[in-house]
Amino acid sequence: MLNRFVVDLETSRQQGFEKHEAILSSAQGREVTVLHQGSSRTLINMCANNYLGLANHPEVIGAATRALGSHGFGMASVRFICGTQDLHKRLENRLSTYLGTDDTILYSSCFDANTGLFETLFGAEDALISDELNHASIIDGIRLCKAARHRYRHGDMENLEAILRTSQAARTRAIVTDGVFSMDGSVANLPAICDLARRYKALVVVDDSHAVGVVGPGGRGTPSLHGVEDQVDILTGTLGKALGGASGGYVSGRKALIDWLRQASRPYLFSNSLMPAICAGSLAAIDLAENSLEIRETMNHRVVQLRSGLQRLGFRVGGVDHPIVPILVGDAEAAQAMSEVLFESGVFAVAFSYPVVPKGAARVRLQVSAVHRPEDILQVLGALESFSHPRCHRL
Repeated sequence: MLNRFVVDLETSRQQGFEKHEAILSSAQGREVTVLHQGSSRTLINMCANNYLGLANHPEVIGAATRALGSHGFGMASVRFICGTQDLHKRLENRLSTYLGTDDTILYSSCFDANTGLFETLFGAEDALISDELNHASIIDGIRLCKAARHRYRHGDMENLEAILRTSQAARTRAIVTDGVFSMDGSVANLPAICDLARRYKALVVVDDSHAVGVVGPGGRGTPSLHGVEDQVDILTGTLGKALGGASGGYVSGRKALIDWLRQASRPYLFSNSLMPAICAGSLAAIDLAENSLEIRETMNHRVVQLRSGLQRLGFRVGGVDHPIVPILVGDAEAAQAMSEVLFESGVFAVAFSYPVVPKGAARVRLQVSAVHRPEDILQVLGALESFSHPRCHRL
């Protein structure tokens, strides 16, 4: 077995798919200090999900620090034994109020939320219809349950409707989609999805991890952005991106649904409770996300600056108006070369290749934060202005 892994690793390396973890010696922020080849380098950070810049915000850090003193380091237990504190209930209630739902249940991550959701709520008599570009946690969560599984072509409403027509014998059907697709920065067509769901009597499940805090009034996500809050049945999301950047996930929706997850969802029943300090910091982050319009406006200004600049340079850019700004390169080796050029120019941005994205769809995903300055974006654009690679073609 080990010999097989050695061969597979070498093949992956030769194809340009090998991934390396950068080691940071600083807090997450506008700049990060990266340990590289025995020395430290401070770089403009363009690859974090820290969209609102809250991962090192003094109010978030202060709330977490106070909770560390008052509530301790960890719960050393699962929720139903002795692992629920007042902070857990406050955070669940706050998320429900923020998202406009009946109730919310916390998980240790959104990956756990998605793997715990489908196997608990859907059985062999049901059908799940999933966008082909959904996050890996949705894919794995659906695999864990016994429901019939269908995939529709990304954003293709005609293909989705065709599947809805042919799956009407199922007891319960659910259309499952990311709110914002993490590799592309594109936003799901929720109005069309909700319209089809009404016509064919299906539920709508949205993973809004890259949207909450970022899009819609008050940062309430894609249902709020499209005005379909009352038509989305189940929301999943994370506290590890815009809402403070630590860890933790949730499922939010109707009370009976959440109550059943508390009784039967295995990742919830058998995983330790969230660290109390994370709950307190996340509460502060939600307040900032909801009430600090200036933070989102600053982020959006930087997004426009970066997107328009990359387009002027002739690069193919994915998504629209979202702080996920992928430069669509195609070739894995060319994407890695672009990442290295940026690194040498003082910019930290990671190349994505197979299996994170399909073969031939490699990219460098830039991610904008509210803490970025105009000169940071100019530094990125300056580094890329003269970039050339035989397998990276500009428009």
